[in-house]
Amino acid sequence: MNMKAELPRQPDHYSYQLHRKQRVTQIVLPVVIGAVLLLGMTVLISFATFKSSGDVGRWAAISTMWLSIFILIGGLIILAVLIGLIYLMARALGGLPYYTGIAQDYVFIAKGYILRGADMAVKPILAIGGFIEQAKAFFERISNP
Repeated sequence: MNMKAELPRQPDHYSYQLHRKQRVTQIVLPVVIGAVLLLGMTVLISFATFKSSGDVGRWAAISTMWLSIFILIGGLIILAVLIGLIYLMARALGGLPYYTGIAQDYVFIAKGYILRGADMAVKPILAIGGFIEQAKAFFERISNP
């Protein structure tokens, strides 16, 4: 008896073959092209900057501007979100006191109904308990003259 585990075979149907082609054209190829462009830009900028007539200060300023642009865009997005939250909070605080007062009134009314209902639910049990205690007391008086 052979106890070796067999690996499952890869499917050979059309959709799997199409997936393999799309994986190469839609995932691997764009990543490779992007890496080559990034490497090419790095080499081009290095040659332009570090040759004898290159201006390192200018390229440093350009790099700083590009980095600052992304930070500024992120800051603007955060600022817009904060302004929106402040506006919504101001609108909510303007309307909440009225509605919270109404909610407190309804809770007070509900409290009365709940207490009355609880008392009505317990009343028969208390009455039966009282009747049983009276019966016990009556039979104790009769048995102990």
